[in-house]
Amino acid sequence: MTRVAVMGSGNWGTAFAAILADAGSDVLMWARRAEVADAVNAGRNEAYLPELALPPAVRATTDPVEALEGSDVVVLVVPSQTLRANLAGWGAAIPPGAPVVSLMKGVELGTTMRMSEVVTEAAGVEPDRVVVVSGPNLAPEIALRQPAGGVIACRDMATAERVAQVCAAPYFRPYTDTDVVGAEVCGATKNVVALASGMAEGMGFGDNTKATIITRGLAETTRLGLALGAHPQTFMGLAGVGDLIATCMSPLSRNHSFGVRLGRGLTVEQATAEMRQTTEGVKSCESILTLAGQHGVDMPICEQVVAVIRDGHPARDIGPRLMSRDLKAEKR
Repeated sequence: MTRVAVMGSGNWGTAFAAILADAGSDVLMWARRAEVADAVNAGRNEAYLPELALPPAVRATTDPVEALEGSDVVVLVVPSQTLRANLAGWGAAIPPGAPVVSLMKGVELGTTMRMSEVVTEAAGVEPDRVVVVSGPNLAPEIALRQPAGGVIACRDMATAERVAQVCAAPYFRPYTDTDVVGAEVCGATKNVVALASGMAEGMGFGDNTKATIITRGLAETTRLGLALGAHPQTFMGLAGVGDLIATCMSPLSRNHSFGVRLGRGLTVEQATAEMRQTTEGVKSCESILTLAGQHGVDMPICEQVVAVIRDGHPARDIGPRLMSRDLKAEKR
């Protein structure tokens, strides 16, 4: 039986642990807090995903070295801005040769590195062992075992196929790809677009407005991805438009829900207090905009989200600023 370490015990980590167990793996999760580990070992992560009855093959520990020891596959699912610090603590215990799977969707502040790049630099993992999972995978729906698909991307196709076999559950269909850059750019940037879409909803705007934001957000994401060397087709697939639709439209999406609160007039601090969980777009929007600037990529929606998140501008200012931009051809 395949042994998988899941390093992190939040919503998505818990849901993915269930996928792995339902696909036939033995899963040991690492949780920072003893009460979370105890709850998982009792069969349900009450703090993060209480609706999911965990399979018996999912267990938890607070010892990261114990979680990693003897693992055939390692899954990383910590908040993106804490990844480097976590790897400094236990990255050396990752077994040599094991694929290292990133479920994180962000760009590191300061370095503008994608998560796969952080794994390679901070833990010394070869790029051909780093795998990215992305797609429309809202954890509460996975918890209900509703059908879903995702992209398993790795520079080495054999490694991608190996990981796909490990997470091919009856309700989760993985598709393999080699476009790590595209999968990561899609995963990080869609969170920022979801914040903008949520703000529009919070201000009472309808589907025309949200569809416009989503479509132009996809254009921004594609421009950035292509500048970084991604494959154009990735943006039309599950990691691209699929994840974008789910994240921008669903009330189950933390980024969308955070944006709704901003659109209703809450400050970033007030929305953060209400959400009580990491909202990746809030953390990564500035680093994504910086990355775009480094490559000469225009991202006006991302720019306006940063103005709200970092600079404290009212969400109501976004619409007039975007609508007053110079006219241009759509495919630019």
